[in-house]
Amino acid sequence: MASASTSRPFGLRILGSPDESTRATRIRVQLLLTLSIVGQNIAGVAAVFVLAAFVIPGAPKLTDTPRVAALNLAAGGIYSGVALIVGIKWGTRLVVHHAEWLRSDRPPTETEQRIVLQIPLILTGVQAALWVPAAVLFAAFNALLGDHLTVQIASTVLMGGFITCANSYVLSELICRPLAARALAGGPPARLQVPGVKARAILAWLLGSAVPVVGLVLVAGATLIRPGISTTRLAITVLALGGIMLAFGLRVTVVSARAAADPIKGLRDAVDRLDRGDLDVSVPIYDGTEIGQLQAGFNRMAAGLRERERIREVFGRHVGADVARSALAELGAGAALGGASCEVGVLFVDIIASTALTISLPPNEVVGILNRFFAVVVDVAIAHGGLVNKFEGDGALVIFGAPVAVESPAAAALAAGRNLATRLAAETPDFEAGIGIAAGTAVAGNIGAQERYEYTVIGDAVNEAARLTDVAKGVPGRIVASQTAVCQAGQPESDHWVLGDEVLLRGRAVPTRIATPT
Repeated sequence: MASASTSRPFGLRILGSPDESTRATRIRVQLLLTLSIVGQNIAGVAAVFVLAAFVIPGAPKLTDTPRVAALNLAAGGIYSGVALIVGIKWGTRLVVHHAEWLRSDRPPTETEQRIVLQIPLILTGVQAALWVPAAVLFAAFNALLGDHLTVQIASTVLMGGFITCANSYVLSELICRPLAARALAGGPPARLQVPGVKARAILAWLLGSAVPVVGLVLVAGATLIRPGISTTRLAITVLALGGIMLAFGLRVTVVSARAAADPIKGLRDAVDRLDRGDLDVSVPIYDGTEIGQLQAGFNRMAAGLRERERIREVFGRHVGADVARSALAELGAGAALGGASCEVGVLFVDIIASTALTISLPPNEVVGILNRFFAVVVDVAIAHGGLVNKFEGDGALVIFGAPVAVESPAAAALAAGRNLATRLAAETPDFEAGIGIAAGTAVAGNIGAQERYEYTVIGDAVNEAARLTDVAKGVPGRIVASQTAVCQAGQPESDHWVLGDEVLLRGRAVPTRIATPT
């Protein structure tokens, strides 16, 4: 089954497709998560050093306190390197452990499904567990060195950790889409297991607006505590802090927007394909929020439409496409039993000596003969606007004029009969069939019980056509029609028929004059 937006089913080409192997998906996700964590933490560490060394109001220049600066740089480098190694190994081990079901190539349990959706939160927790101790350690380290900026440095490290964790969370959620798609292949959980769309928007606001404002408030507070700070230094602090926060905030906002926009775009493309009649469409479910429930709902809707179309197709093959459309149209208004009178042309065709065929041939060969016979009958009926109303053993009843009206039901039935006689003689020479044609008023509609009914046509013309079929089996050409049908057809169809003798049909009190093709 094709999925919508097949070139970028997860929003980004780098995330691959749902069709790749489980091993490739696992390796891809692990590699991208590792690169993302490393990149975000390096950027966060660089931002902290820039803020601590050049931006914090009242901070001494590196040239003024080379010993303190060197010790901080050395300690920061050592801690960052160790933290990155520990974080990568710790995070990778957690991802591998929670994706064990993927390695085993089996569907996840409900618990494993929930944990997969929480991998971005778990990885964010791992990073927070490394950044918070860093703030405490560097505050204590600088206090031991006698530096007066202990609180500012701790605040700066915490702010850098928050920025890093926020960016890493939204990126990890994006990268884990292929993994989440496999976990949610059977549908998302009934209850949300991760922060929803609202939480994403709040996170984007926190980093894009709240954190910069908090940083500026801290700068203002530091300026009040240390009034000797120059205007130039304050301007540099505000510009640097605002620039860093804007850059990181923009990134989180963009990624958060993509988290909502990508699945919505996939749903829009899928709806467009559905609107064009392509029912073989689905979208990968890779979002654990309300959007994931929307993706699952679309897939259920598409599956329902496919099932409805399949039922309609099977229904149409059983009762005829026109009857199926009529029944489905009546279904909305409440289909009722009964029918209406209408003028119809009736053609009845029956294989001659079918009992002998059944006795002399194996059942599978008999079925093959019947299928070849009925294939010709159905093709001719459709070509002339008729409905094969019933297959009755080795015979078939074809109606013209109901449920779809035709200009002249009698003419259509006569023309179809001539065509059918010609084609049967040419395409089924190993057996013969009698064809009887009649026309008149009949009642067409739903007959049966409210729980189970069928579309049928009842009237004297139907009975007459069946009796004429018995007569046709004994005349050359194997086809006869009633005088009434020929007269109702009018020219030019009546020119193809010649009237013959009168015969008394079985079960009738009045003789019927028959006609045969010229």
